[in-house]
Amino acid sequence: QSSSQPLPDLLLNSSKSSTITMKLSLASLALLAASASAFTAVTPAGRASTSLNILAGTQSATERVANVMAARPEENEAIDALVKKNFPGAISNKAMETKIASILEAKGFTPANTLLCTSLCCDELARNLEDDLNKVYGHNFNLGGLSGFPFAGNTGFGAMSAHVPDDGFCLTIHGPHVGITKEGQIGKVERSGIALVDTCCGSAVAASNYLKGITDGSANINPRIQQFTDFQQGAVQELILPFGKRLARADERMRELPYALYDSQEVMVTDIVNSGKASIKQGLAVLGGIQINTAPDQLDYFHPLRFDYYDADGNLVENMLPYLR
Repeated sequence: QSSSQPLPDLLLNSSKSSTITMKLSLASLALLAASASAFTAVTPAGRASTSLNILAGTQSATERVANVMAARPEENEAIDALVKKNFPGAISNKAMETKIASILEAKGFTPANTLLCTSLCCDELARNLEDDLNKVYGHNFNLGGLSGFPFAGNTGFGAMSAHVPDDGFCLTIHGPHVGITKEGQIGKVERSGIALVDTCCGSAVAASNYLKGITDGSANINPRIQQFTDFQQGAVQELILPFGKRLARADERMRELPYALYDSQEVMVTDIVNSGKASIKQGLAVLGGIQINTAPDQLDYFHPLRFDYYDADGNLVENMLPYLR
């Protein structure tokens, strides 16, 4: 007896297979047609305007800031004195945001034509200033990573510039941050929901400890510093290496640390802005400084160290820092 399949069954199975193959082929053709249609180039009748309202509404920036600040606590005299004693030149976020809105408003910056760009630390405490300004200018483009370094780099800045509204402006804010407790301990801060005071900025302190180990001779430079699983922290540690002696000689290492980080970041920010300033539209304001985080029930502070204005041609035309003092 033959083990081969009977002829009628074979023909039936062959017919089913052909039907299935035909259905698959038709489905594949339909899918290919849909895909081709999706990628078919459409020639526009004319260039569509990319202008848009970053934040819709009729309120001015100064009015929006006033609304945001109405929900903030008043300045605490003791905390204000403590912060300014340790960080001379610092002003409360409340005072600074009010001044920024007024200064830039006079130059044509409005909530409808301004893109906010930030390079601040990943820490949630660094969002306080950012969140305030989101309510004024809308969502921000983020360039920053650990310790506030602009790790998005030239590519990020180029992409951000393309998102600025036609005939619009960009406000860029950058800098590291540092905590200070109610008792005046620098490099620590009270956080909501945490009983003990916590390190702030953790990335900066870790980099400082790594650097201290090298300058003290108790550690060697990590040959795996560019490991991709912790690339940003490795970069922070590498970028702070030139400031070893400066930090070692400082009277208060934790107070000097954010300024050393800022000086390192400023080199990067300046290079990024100079490389991409040809894409500026109406104007660019760059605010750099140190964020100073305090307890959850207190105002945060900022020590402005740079406030520059670039015109539509990318020329640095005004130092606005004195207006914040």
